[in-house]
Amino acid sequence: MSKGLKIATIGGGSSYTPELVEGFIKRYEELPIRELWLVDIEAGKEKLEIVGELAKRMIKKAGLPIEVHLTLDREAALKDADFVTTQFRVGLLEARAKDERIPLKYNVLGQETNGPGGLFKGLRTIPVIIDICNDIERLCPDAWLINFTNPAGMVTEAVLRYTNIKKVVGLCNVPIGIEMGIAKLLDVDHDRIKIDFAGLNHMVYGLDVYLDGVSVKDKVINLLTDPENTSFVKNIDGLGWEPAFIRALNALTCPYHNYYYKSQDMLEKTKKEAEEKGTRAEVVLKLEKELFELYKDPNLAIKPPQLEERGGAYYSDAAVRLITSIYTDKRDIQPVNTKNNGAIASLPSDSAVEISCVITKDGPKPIAIGDLPVAVRGLVQQIKSFERISAEAAATGDYDKAVLALTINPLTPSDTVAREIVDEMMEAHKEHLPLFFQ
Repeated sequence: MSKGLKIATIGGGSSYTPELVEGFIKRYEELPIRELWLVDIEAGKEKLEIVGELAKRMIKKAGLPIEVHLTLDREAALKDADFVTTQFRVGLLEARAKDERIPLKYNVLGQETNGPGGLFKGLRTIPVIIDICNDIERLCPDAWLINFTNPAGMVTEAVLRYTNIKKVVGLCNVPIGIEMGIAKLLDVDHDRIKIDFAGLNHMVYGLDVYLDGVSVKDKVINLLTDPENTSFVKNIDGLGWEPAFIRALNALTCPYHNYYYKSQDMLEKTKKEAEEKGTRAEVVLKLEKELFELYKDPNLAIKPPQLEERGGAYYSDAAVRLITSIYTDKRDIQPVNTKNNGAIASLPSDSAVEISCVITKDGPKPIAIGDLPVAVRGLVQQIKSFERISAEAAATGDYDKAVLALTINPLTPSDTVAREIVDEMMEAHKEHLPLFFQ
């Protein structure tokens, strides 16, 4: 592939794009990109232009021969692409704000990828992803789809079940954030740490942790009994675990576990924050305005440090590391969302899981772990049922399945409340749920 690679980024006007561009610049020697196509929709045109011009300045400053194309024409962007990355939000942040606010009225947690918010983000996103996959099949059938769009696990599940695309990998910055956090806790370089990850997106556990190949899990678990040490993701403040709980669980948690193991505490905290400073989406809206003002500066030719406050830290490390490893057949180990293929015995073989994989030119090969520990198995299986039924509802526009999915979710108190929330949120998101209103 001496002619260099073509990469298409759908949702190119995202505030995260400078992260991605920085990653491409850093790894150019290994990943010779010829063309980067940033594509968006009419509603994202202004942001696409602002962020696209910054991307061009960054590449120019780095002195690299990468052509940046800004377009609203998805077909042109996809034609003959080698990799397609997806990082879009159907309904923009305004839709996320509804996902967070409406459930709170019913005393249910409103959050981007968990509970009712996760369901509705999936219902809005999956039909669009299926559409994109149909385009990929036609325009760049050999391309790898690298999906960063949330809910990443549910989206990967839907691609595996409802499209013909086999070359798909779902990606999240939570595992790499945990690796970085543990490295910091142990005061060592990140590349000396390895964690055996297994579970689902935003429901992943670290089953063992190694420093220079030697297990230091007991030491790390001990450090994590200190409440100061339990949150590694900017957009979720952990509340700290009970030492007895974390010792008995004997696994590393991810920040999203707060929503399940501390449901009531997180609900109260979220309600209080929504009243005092707005929901997370409303806070991010302000942050994004400030970021795009920064991006407009014609003298800015680097990724501004303020971007880390947005919650996407290490995204470019994770995304570009993955693309590079597929392209170069690197066979290093990375945690990604992929088809289980029997790696986790407690979950269906044909389902998407988040697990440590060997990354090859043929994609991720999951490292078999057998059964999940009994302490975490039930919750992971329950969330997988939620994801499966949600993906089915999204792909088919089945209202009853949407109610069933939300009722299965542990954050929902009853089927009645599930139906009431679904009804109100269907109405609120009507323009982005055409399958349900045919």
